[in-house]
Order: sequence, then structure tokens, then C-alpha cells
Amino acid sequence: MTLRSSKTMLFVILAFFLFAFPASVAPPLAAGDIGAESPGDRIIFGTIGEASNLISYLSSDTPSHEVADLLFVAPLRYNKDLEPEPWAAETWRMEDGGKRMIFTLRKGILWEDGTELTAWDMEYTWKVVTDPATASPYAEDFSAVKEFRVIDRYTFEAVYEKFFARSVASWMSPILPKHILEGQNIRDTPFSRKPVGAGPYRLKSWDAGSSIVLEASPTYFEGQPDIAEVVYRIIPDESTMFMETRAGRLDVMNLNPLQYLRQTSGEWWEKEFAKYRYLASVYIFMGFNMEHPAFSDVRVRRAISMAVNRDDLVSGVLLGLGEAAVGPYKPGTWAHHPTLKPMAENLDEARRLLAEAGYAKDAAGVLRKDGKALSFSILTNQGNEQRILTATLIQGQLARLGIEAKIRTVEWAAFIREFVNKGRFDAVILGWTITQDPDIFQIWHSSQAHDGGLNFTRYRNPEVDAILEEARATPDKETRARLYWKLQEILDRDQPYCFLFVPYALPIVQRRFQGIQPALAGIMYNFDKWRVPRESRRYPVSLELRQKP
Repeated sequence: MTLRSSKTMLFVILAFFLFAFPASVAPPLAAGDIGAESPGDRIIFGTIGEASNLISYLSSDTPSHEVADLLFVAPLRYNKDLEPEPWAAETWRMEDGGKRMIFTLRKGILWEDGTELTAWDMEYTWKVVTDPATASPYAEDFSAVKEFRVIDRYTFEAVYEKFFARSVASWMSPILPKHILEGQNIRDTPFSRKPVGAGPYRLKSWDAGSSIVLEASPTYFEGQPDIAEVVYRIIPDESTMFMETRAGRLDVMNLNPLQYLRQTSGEWWEKEFAKYRYLASVYIFMGFNMEHPAFSDVRVRRAISMAVNRDDLVSGVLLGLGEAAVGPYKPGTWAHHPTLKPMAENLDEARRLLAEAGYAKDAAGVLRKDGKALSFSILTNQGNEQRILTATLIQGQLARLGIEAKIRTVEWAAFIREFVNKGRFDAVILGWTITQDPDIFQIWHSSQAHDGGLNFTRYRNPEVDAILEEARATPDKETRARLYWKLQEILDRDQPYCFLFVPYALPIVQRRFQGIQPALAGIMYNFDKWRVPRESRRYPVSLELRQKP
């Protein structure tokens, strides 16, 4: 879950993404210390995990996308009501029943080096993302384009062989600079850590394992943001982050339920911070590695899922601030199944399925088959206390059946790079951002079940493949909805994921920041328009930023 509005790309999330104060920043200034020409203050975030790659098409983790979203622009974006609107594009339209899209980019959008952004940059982006050598997990969106044509310096069109439901969402993906990247190996370029963008912010510094600092871009075509610096500090411990918030040295964090309900009340909190609450566009799951000998049997997966009491997870982990999950869609949205219920706890049926699969308890009460114990590891990322608590509760619930579940935690970057992306796990607790378009081809289609693909559980089902392919080529919303309902019924039957819960987003923001307008998209959709009144600014920022040409 992120504090930013959902983007078109799917990516692995850090549930309850937190933000902390970097030790290197300057101390707060008194209001009277701020000169008349002072820039607009600094905002300090923190993250459990560090960004891995600032080329969004190569990364599947939230920290990378959070930063990259501020560095680059796309032809389109979602507004506060989650409706598509032009961004880098001045105009756009669809023709031929949605099979042709024509975009005209704004004139005068500049890359950081002063070069103008043009339609040839978009053409380069389309080519490099669809190049098999790039091996982008997001290639499918652009691969649906049969023909890409540059009409003139600012105008391009994308032609589809057939209607593609995600076509609009596809063009909310970032534009890359052709003049810098062309001829380079996109998978091995310094650009991934020293990007040149055209967005509201620029990368100022990246201290590996410690912090990432962005500075407001004076050439951003919508105007230089008022907040002069954005600081991300990598702190893999939620308790430390909350202590920094309580000490007044943290500007934004996403609270956990205990902090929201019991630890942030009182006069000081009311004066210093504003709290928000809304159902997150996120679901948390335990995914089974389908190549694990035990999990290749659907009866074992269903039995494990039946042993998990989701109501206990919602009450014990979320303190009631969330809902049990039934599938990969947000409750209340049109793609969410109208009648399907979360898997109910049923220990008797779980025991029956396990016995049918050949498992029996030994004298010590451990389930065994052919002399081998039903034992596996639940992998999740270090520092995420709620995921670890979720794993711990599941561990106890499975023990009632005689299943031994061990818990292993790994530092975020290695967790994604060495384990999730390579399918090196038995079961994994993670979360997905729920994007606005319900197409989930990249997560569930068999073609994505490979190293680096988003179908990292290696789930393969021809019936699911056919539904995904048909749904993304169907223009009728009602027909599409019924296809996704059928998809959810199959996932409920097969249980490749044990869908756990959808949490509430519980962000807290220091009150000196103004311009926050909660909406359907959350609170971060207009972050580049946030501001701090001059009398409330706390941190000095170099005037060099405002003096750049």
C-alpha cells in the first residue's frame, strides 16, 4: 500500500509503507529564521525498503515506483476521482472503436538537461519496453499495440489489432528520454540510479541504504513545486519510525491500527498532525509456490486456506481496520465478485482434504506423507511488523492441523531480487496494489510465470489464461465484469493465493502542509501542489535550487 494514488503499473507493495526522519537533515528553523527568499521547505518520508531501480519498467517494488513517479511524466494520469486526464499530453482521443489512440504532447516539456520531450521519446519508450531483451514485467501493455506511428514532433498514434481494455491505463506509464538511453543496455545502465526525468522533482542524491533526496524541478511544465525537497530515509523498523514521528521529526507516515486507534490521540497529536482513514487499494495475501511438491496439490492449498481464520487476522493484526479478502479486487468496485465470500475457517474439511491427499499424523501429531513432514517456510520482508504478525498467527492456526510453518524474514531489496523474482520460496506474504483497471494479466497469465515475471508463484491455468485474454479484448463493461467474476471463482477454487485482507490506509501528515484534498484517489494524487506557509516552514533549503536556468 502506498500513500500515492494508484498507478497503471502493478507492483509489489510494502504494506503499511512508513516514513522516517533522516539523521542528516538540518534542525528545524524557528519561523523568524526564514528569510524572505526562502524556498518552500522540505518534507521527510521514510521507507522500510530501498528503491531498487528508478526505471519503472524494470522494477516491481513500491519504493522504486514511489520515487520514479515524481521524476517522470506520462501522457495521461488519473485525477482525484480516478478518471483519466491529460498530463504530458495536451489532447488525446480514441477512434475506430477504441483501436486507434491519437495523442498530441504539450510543447515545451523539458528533460532536466534542457532537451525538449517529444513524440520520439514516447516511440523509444514503446520500443524498448516491448523489446524481448528488456524483459520488462510490464511489456504486455505496450505489446498489444500493433503499430506505433510518430505523426510529427508532438503527435503520435497507437494502433491496436483489436480492442484492448487497458489501452487508456497503458499510457499512464512514464516516458523515457531517447536522447540519453538509445543505444544503451537498458538493463545495465547508470540511468537506473542517476535518472534524468521531466517530472516535478529531480534526483539530488542517493546514499545507498540510507536515504534518497529529491529537489523540486524549476523546469517542470506545471510549475516548480512549492515543497523544495523530498527526503526518503530507509529505516527497516516501524517502531523507530513512529518514535521519530512522536518526537516531531517526521512529517508523514502511515500508521498501523494500534498507532491510529490508541497512540495518536490527545491535544499534542491533534495540534501537530492530521489523520486520514480510507479503505486502501491493496490486498494482502499468502502466495504458494506452485512448484513446491506439497503445493502442487490443490487439496493441500485449500486445506491450508481453510485453516486460516481471516476474521482473527482482521481483528488481531488490523484491530478491525480492514476487511477479509475474497480475491484480487477491492470491495465495492465493479469487478469485485458480488456474492463470493472469503474462504471460511473449516478445520474438519481441511483435515478431510489432507487425508485424501495422503497425509496422516504421526505419534507426535505432525502430518506426514511417505515419511515426509508437511513443513514449509513463510517468507516475508524484514521490518514489516504487521506482515510478521500475520505470519505468526497463520503459523499457530496451521499448527492445529499438524502443519509446521516456519517464518523467515529477509531485507527488502534481497527479498524481492533474490527470492520473489526468482521464485525461491515455499510461501510468501506480500501485497499488491489494486489498479483502477481490473486487468490482472501480468499477475495471473501463464506467460508471466518466469523469473522476473509478476506471476512469481508460477500459477498456470489455461482457463484463467483464456478469461484474461478475452476480458482485456472486451469493450462491454458488464460482459467484462462477468468474466472477472468467473476468474475469481476459479481462483477461489484453486487457491494459488490465500487471500487474507484489505486494510485501511491510515496516513498521518504534519499540519504545516497545506493543499491536501482527500478524494477517491486518496491524498497523494496532488502531492506536487502541496505547500507550506512561510511562517510554518521548518527546514532551510539551499537557494541554489531556485537559481537554476
